[in-house]
Amino acid sequence: MAKQILILFFLATTYCYSQSVYKDATKINDSTDYYLEIGLFNKEEKKSYSKAILYTEKAIEFAKKNKLSNKLADCYLQLATIFFELEKNDLAIDYYIRAISIYSKSEPKSNIALAYYSLGKCYLKKNNIPYAESYFEKATIVYEKLNFLEAIEVINLQKAIIKKEKRKYEEAITILKGVIENISDDALLSTKTEAYIQLGEIEVIKKEYSQALDYLNQAKYTNETSNNDFKLAKRIYKLLGTTHEKNNNISSSNFYLQKYVNLIDSIGKLNNSNLTENTVDKIQFDKQLKTIEQLDKERKSQQKTLRFSKLISILSIALISILSLLSLSLYKNNKIRTSTNKLLKEKNKELTLEKEKAERASKARADFLSTVSHELRTPLNAINGITYLLLQENPKQSQLDYLKSLEFSGNYLLNFINDILEINRLESDKVTIEKINLNITKLSQNIINSFKEFINENNINFHLNIDNYLNYNLKGDPTKISQILINLINNAIKFSKDGDVWFTISKKSETENNITLHFEIRDNGIGIPEEKQEAIFDSFSQGSVEINRTYGGTGLGLSIVKKILEVMGSEIYLISEAEKGSTFSFDLEFEKGIIDPVTIEINQNIEFSNEKNILLVEDNKINQMITQKMLERKGISCVIIDNGEEAIENVKTNNYDLILMDVHLPGINGTEATTEIRKFNNTVPIIALTAISLNENREMLLSYGMNEVITKPFEPEHLYTVVTKYLSNTE
Repeated sequence: MAKQILILFFLATTYCYSQSVYKDATKINDSTDYYLEIGLFNKEEKKSYSKAILYTEKAIEFAKKNKLSNKLADCYLQLATIFFELEKNDLAIDYYIRAISIYSKSEPKSNIALAYYSLGKCYLKKNNIPYAESYFEKATIVYEKLNFLEAIEVINLQKAIIKKEKRKYEEAITILKGVIENISDDALLSTKTEAYIQLGEIEVIKKEYSQALDYLNQAKYTNETSNNDFKLAKRIYKLLGTTHEKNNNISSSNFYLQKYVNLIDSIGKLNNSNLTENTVDKIQFDKQLKTIEQLDKERKSQQKTLRFSKLISILSIALISILSLLSLSLYKNNKIRTSTNKLLKEKNKELTLEKEKAERASKARADFLSTVSHELRTPLNAINGITYLLLQENPKQSQLDYLKSLEFSGNYLLNFINDILEINRLESDKVTIEKINLNITKLSQNIINSFKEFINENNINFHLNIDNYLNYNLKGDPTKISQILINLINNAIKFSKDGDVWFTISKKSETENNITLHFEIRDNGIGIPEEKQEAIFDSFSQGSVEINRTYGGTGLGLSIVKKILEVMGSEIYLISEAEKGSTFSFDLEFEKGIIDPVTIEINQNIEFSNEKNILLVEDNKINQMITQKMLERKGISCVIIDNGEEAIENVKTNNYDLILMDVHLPGINGTEATTEIRKFNNTVPIIALTAISLNENREMLLSYGMNEVITKPFEPEHLYTVVTKYLSNTE
């Protein structure tokens, strides 16, 4: 109930519409709700009040046009709130009254109480105490009827402020203490903060400086516990500075006044970048100017139409007597041409609007999927990690089946999230192609070996055909090539149960420095109907619902293959027939490379001659526990710190053989902490732990001074391999 009160009470000041706007961009067309959400997003997230006013006025126009009286009242309420924040009290009062006049025609709801309360605050700012008290009382009556008791405490805060203005300090103190005592919901901590500030100001007036400092420190603590409102922080710092000065504590006074100045400077920069002083006046002037221009345009159009009509009349009279048939023909042709041009312009306008909608929908989809896939990685790391640890604890047979199912589900979900993130990364043009030495024969054999169990499960006869003379190194991107081959071979095996799969690599052409290879993956499985082949490479597309239910999968594999090949300057070809199998093929050009250095295998069971000292910087308690348990299973102990600031100071005074650094930390993040550590320590290995997002990549993280990157959720064996490698180097 408290959450609902706040949403209605502050008109979404504690609730951000940005995600819902993007999520529903494809569902909501021109409507009042759409424009209201866009306006609120610009006010709350972008602090662009001009755009907030623009979209709210669009909502008003739409509500008027469609006679949506309740929606129109909501629009007036939002516009009034914007003007109130811009300290345009007269405009705010005008629109609050408009909203109340509509709300009062129906049963009392929380919105009319909000309008009364806000109107009271406007009159309080104008120092019109009687009007302010009247509207606060009306708001209280409505909230009592609706049983919104905590909302009444916010109104009581304003009543206490009025008592203070009337110098009725004891009455004000009683009300303020009641507000503090009766507020229990964390969402109303800003109201409790204001109550402490008002108590502090009263005690300053009474020259009880010690008591005033107690209240102001309580206000500071409460504000920092909630959303740390910078406006409240500014007032608190200034009051603490002046009160300490009056209490003859000059050092504390200077400390808080300096924080006040720093905050004022930062707020000033923000305000200068988002809103000029005359923004509202300019908007009002522009509206009037547009109205004048529209009227002038209509007048000129009428004059032009009148002159044209007169001219047509004169010409018609003259030409009817001479060439009546010709005149009629020319008139009809002119009408047809005008109508056609108008129709073409309307169609072009419609096509432009549809194109813009499609682009917005595509961006909203990409942003949404990227955010969801990234945010799921951290809890999924906990699920997979705990499952792994439980499997290592010799569970009962009845528990083992459940844990195996959980492990399978976690891996399936991880693959699905990886596919979504890869699709978004490819569509965002943030993909770079590496050119490093690779042996295509060894790479292919390793991929087939990874499918050995899957091949046996599906009873597949697998045929690998690679030209013998390709047993030398090439320059390319092994990761991207592996993604392509894994997706295509996985599909061939999955859809060819009890059948055959052929994987062939052959030379297509060769020069002194380059070679072009032809890749082909063929199967004799269920095939793809001709009518489905054009759409099979679209995201989330499969042959049919029955195929999805029978074989599973995300429908992203072929889309990823197509997009990667496009980035690499190639394309995928498909030949298929239902019930007879499918053939996928593509060509790739490579530079001829040099021989790779000998790879040194790392023994994960290596024992260290000295006890190793590892620092784990991770803010998530579950991930702390999982990583610590995994390390302890290999006999490795670690020190845990949950933020970047303490990690930097700890490394200055302690020697570590290895640091595991989470990238996303509160305060100073992992990349910033690594940069600071590298200023005084260039030797300790630092390994990044990250649920890598669309805007991150391995090269970017390494550029901050990290030695290696492990992606969450990580496989335990991969963690052991990387940790063993760097601990062996320090050995």
